[in-house]
Amino acid sequence: MPTHGLPQRRRSFMKLGLAGMASVSLPGILRLRAASAAESNQTDPQKRTAVIMVWKPGGCSHIDTYDPKPLATSEYRGPFGTIPTKVPGMHFTELLPRQAAIADKFTVLRSMYQGAGGHPAGSMQLLSGDSDTRDKPKPRLPDWMSVANYLRSMDGPRTNPLPAYVGINPPTTYNGPAYLGDAYSPFSVTGDPNAPNFVVPNIGLSDKGEVERLKRRTTLRQELDTLHRAFDTYGELGALDQFEAQALTLLTNPKTKEAFDLTREDDQTRDRYGRNTWGQQLLLARRLVEAGVDVLTTSLRGPLCGRVNNWDDHAVNHHVFDALRFRAEAYDQAVSALIEDLHQRGLDQRVLVVVTGEFGRTPKINYQPSTGAGNASAPSGTKQPGRDHWPRAFSNLWAGGGIETGRFIGATDKRGEDAIDRRCGPGDFLSTIYHHLGIDASKVFIKDFNGRPTPIVDHGKPIPELTA
Repeated sequence: MPTHGLPQRRRSFMKLGLAGMASVSLPGILRLRAASAAESNQTDPQKRTAVIMVWKPGGCSHIDTYDPKPLATSEYRGPFGTIPTKVPGMHFTELLPRQAAIADKFTVLRSMYQGAGGHPAGSMQLLSGDSDTRDKPKPRLPDWMSVANYLRSMDGPRTNPLPAYVGINPPTTYNGPAYLGDAYSPFSVTGDPNAPNFVVPNIGLSDKGEVERLKRRTTLRQELDTLHRAFDTYGELGALDQFEAQALTLLTNPKTKEAFDLTREDDQTRDRYGRNTWGQQLLLARRLVEAGVDVLTTSLRGPLCGRVNNWDDHAVNHHVFDALRFRAEAYDQAVSALIEDLHQRGLDQRVLVVVTGEFGRTPKINYQPSTGAGNASAPSGTKQPGRDHWPRAFSNLWAGGGIETGRFIGATDKRGEDAIDRRCGPGDFLSTIYHHLGIDASKVFIKDFNGRPTPIVDHGKPIPELTA
């Protein structure tokens, strides 16, 4: 039966550098893996599908990006003009010229919806399928990324030295592995990949002497564990063995350091993505999936968003239109570069890209006093426009994965308030991603904390237009 993982994350464990292995008290330190088997499709290791999810925390205005309403009244449509895309009949706002120019390489789903208006519950609905509309301090269900990591681990020993699941500044504030345990959280890469001193700790040791010392220390620890294993009733030590092996591989295999090393990319490629945090995050994402990572998540947050470091464009936080202008160039460039690069490198069949946030923003503009000055926000007390949370309709972008591109799916009403055609909910969203990963979400159950078989998706089905 799956057991709780302690709050300490895998990343913290990595920071030990395996230096204290001989003195670690194993029972109870990490309760890592679910012991129940789950159904999973086997995948040819040479053709393993992968997913990159680009997350816009806070929720992006669909009306001001992918689903403009130029005929709506001024209190709804916003100030941005519309531009044609490469797909006849599909228009974006003027903020996205680069993506408009390559719209034949992706599909826009304009009819997403979910039922929760808060950031925690909205994120949990979309990423784990939890139908609860209440905001909770921690997830009840594991997110799709952790589930995919868990199910892929059932395929057998991983031969690739890289972790199966990597998060580059990942969206883990409201989501996580829940009852699967911390072993299925991402290997987290934090910081700014565009910084000249950016490094990923705990990978690719170059000192051969240190590598040998680590291996000897690990062998000694295994010998000392012989007696303990006779009393390992929960199978925890086997789980730790696998986790330790992965940690040791990250530290000693030179290929891991190479995969994370952006300096191996030529200047033209780095410039193409944008010499900023978001551009280099998405370039690193491409490098890692090309090197064999199965699940890659990354959040577009921080200073490039504006004063409050996210897409939560309430009037009290941001002048919504100034904020969208402020972040548009970096966002448009990074996403378009990723999609084009995947096509040019022949990864567009194997790798699915999903760009989304937890919900949209209110179609009707409101005005409130700013709570502080900063990028995209006027001085405190200044009345400025904003858009609030809106789960009833929003857009997301899908590319690669072998899907038919150059189209848009669904529609919202004339003011963008409700999805009215080809409505797609969280279950459909999740089932579509699982389908690309070779997982039939309608048939997979995993035991929860209480030993109850729990479906990974209890509603919805793959969106036909987004499946290969």
